[in-house]
Amino acid sequence: MKAEYQQRQQQFLEKLGTGVAVFCSAPRAIMHNDVDYNFRQDSNFYYLTGFNEPEAVAVFAPNHSEHRYVLFVQPKDLSQEIWTGARLGVDAAKEELGADAVYPIGELEEHLPRYLETGDPLYYHFGHNERFNQLILKHYQRLLATLPKRGTGPRAIADPSILLAPMRQIKSAAELALIRRAIAITVEAHQCARELAAPGRWEYEIQAEIEHVFRLRGGDGPAYPSIVASGPNACVLHYTENQRQMAAGDLLLIDAGCAYRYYNADITRTFPVSGQFTGEQKAIYDIVLAAQKAAIEQVRPGNTYNQIHDAAVQVIVEGLVDLGLLRGEIETLINEGKENQTQKYRTFFMHGTGHWLGLDVHDVGLYKHNKETWVTLQPGQVLTVEPGIYIHPEATPAEGQPEIGDRWRGIGVRIEDDVLVTADGHEVLTAAVPK
Repeated sequence: MKAEYQQRQQQFLEKLGTGVAVFCSAPRAIMHNDVDYNFRQDSNFYYLTGFNEPEAVAVFAPNHSEHRYVLFVQPKDLSQEIWTGARLGVDAAKEELGADAVYPIGELEEHLPRYLETGDPLYYHFGHNERFNQLILKHYQRLLATLPKRGTGPRAIADPSILLAPMRQIKSAAELALIRRAIAITVEAHQCARELAAPGRWEYEIQAEIEHVFRLRGGDGPAYPSIVASGPNACVLHYTENQRQMAAGDLLLIDAGCAYRYYNADITRTFPVSGQFTGEQKAIYDIVLAAQKAAIEQVRPGNTYNQIHDAAVQVIVEGLVDLGLLRGEIETLINEGKENQTQKYRTFFMHGTGHWLGLDVHDVGLYKHNKETWVTLQPGQVLTVEPGIYIHPEATPAEGQPEIGDRWRGIGVRIEDDVLVTADGHEVLTAAVPK
């Protein structure tokens, strides 16, 4: 992977032009008292460096005479490493990570200004690490104050995602290999979960089986909190309590994905716990499945991102009208209230049909260029396609819409696949999970 990171660094340096960029590692997060959460590196920092330690800073200064890529890292310290694990250290970081210069993190304030003064603008994301935020702002303000005398240095601060997000959106062969591995592990976990699910089982038992497979097969663990939602819990989009005992006649919605070397899978399947749908469950499931198939067909280069969602909405609205859960002209139901997201179908389908996928589960990248113009799909992008219908037990119909019969209440269905945009269409990366 070293060559992969070097290629990314070179591409990013070229994109910087006259600018200079600073990236800070993620902060440690406290669970309670002196217990930390497992460390998870900032995705942008990791994408450019491959370095997985806290208390680190990366500087990209394409106009510096000697050092275009600089790292500040924790020095070796056995007294600390005994407690928290091995550190790469300054010397090994220079050798293994390919930086032009590597300094101890304690020397950041000493060396940082001479790199910042070589570029304009300064690209920096004010994120969760407040200590680094204040340090960067302090040095920027000092350089700005002396700019009239020096004539060089940053005059403005911009978010580096402007440059980096388009790079991260197009996945390299190495990235796709990691995503495919995350998916392969997730596929096995979903299959094991389906085999285990039965009336009388608890949702947390299914969660335990899924996450056992994630770790057993070498994954980092869950990419996000696993959703194991039976019966009416499937109508809660981000249900993660997983504390209900499953009963005969329930649907079980599982939304779970494995992280593998920082790359993520994201799969949802819904199936009957007893092995057989009721008539109402099957009717809703068939609409969602047809909507997903229609949406996936829109995944191809040259189409715009909204065409995916529009295709799913068309099928869902038509299906709900056929079932008597919506009433009115199809186009009116789809478009009336679109400006402020108050369409009447949103009683049952209230979210988008997907998101970008990569280092982050909801990965970086624009969906729209402006209010009117949607992003055009390109080969190498990976996205989810996940329509759903949720008839909450306490749902009330939109104004002018029919009453919701009790036989429909408590049915929640979502089907989600991870899809790669290819040169001539798409590839459903998660097709191995039955649906």
